[in-house]
Amino acid sequence: MLTTAFRGMNPLAQLMFAAFIMVASVLIFVVVGTLAAIPFFGMAAIMSSLSAASLETPEGMALLKYFQVMQSIGLFVVPPFILARLYDGHIGDYLKINRSASNRTFFLAALSLLLVIPFINFLGAVNSQMSFPEAFSGIENWMRNMEDSAAAMVEKFMKVDHLSGLMFNIFMIAIIPALGEELMFRGVIQRIFTSWTRNYHWGIWITAFLFSAMHLQFYGFLPRMVLGAMFGYLLVWTGTMWVPILAHFVNNAVGVLGYYLINQGVLTEDVEKWGTGTEQIPILAFSFASVGFLLFLICRNQAQTKMPANPVD
Repeated sequence: MLTTAFRGMNPLAQLMFAAFIMVASVLIFVVVGTLAAIPFFGMAAIMSSLSAASLETPEGMALLKYFQVMQSIGLFVVPPFILARLYDGHIGDYLKINRSASNRTFFLAALSLLLVIPFINFLGAVNSQMSFPEAFSGIENWMRNMEDSAAAMVEKFMKVDHLSGLMFNIFMIAIIPALGEELMFRGVIQRIFTSWTRNYHWGIWITAFLFSAMHLQFYGFLPRMVLGAMFGYLLVWTGTMWVPILAHFVNNAVGVLGYYLINQGVLTEDVEKWGTGTEQIPILAFSFASVGFLLFLICRNQAQTKMPANPVD
């Protein structure tokens, strides 16, 4: 059969083919999504959504969110299933979605993502102080402009006043990325690099690096890479994709809900500073120690079901 030809590919070929499938899939989804949107929004509105001014109108923002969902599904959700079918033939086993873990493990994973917030804030504060020598000032300015543009876009996306808007943001920013990014990065890319390097630690950290780089937000690179590594270890230790998916969802959903509550005046922006500053050292130490302990418990409790240490396909 034609599909079996892909099962003998070396890791580099698998990686290149995965990139091809991602690009092809997202292009198809964007084209189909555009055609499907024309009867509802009109071609003029779709074209105007490409400009920065579209961020200022409800219709433009609705279109941008619609295309964000289509892009995420095309880029991350669909390709892992195609690649799993071609590379292995058993989608559930390849992506580790046909396995589960104990309720205790799911609870510990979710709790660890809540308790890690001060430590992640600390890493973000350290990362934000990154600077380059004068000779590389052009690169630094480009990176800061990219960061500012991304922050402005996220702020526009997150700023909603009604519960329906909050629910859609959770769907767009928490549910879809948790499913798609984990299936693609941890389910496919991490597997490829683990096979390539014959060491799951290398597979986890290389994938975490690429996971963070993909976001093109350089002043949040370090905390995002650490989170990616956490998700990778959760997959290896538990042997099921559903644990890192839940952890990823909790991380993103807390961010969406926190922004909403700050915007509503329920919380103050001080929560974003937990773990930063000398007066926050006790909170930072508690965050680091408690998360380390929870991850130890997850690793120990799931030892009998974890993935092989150095799987080679």
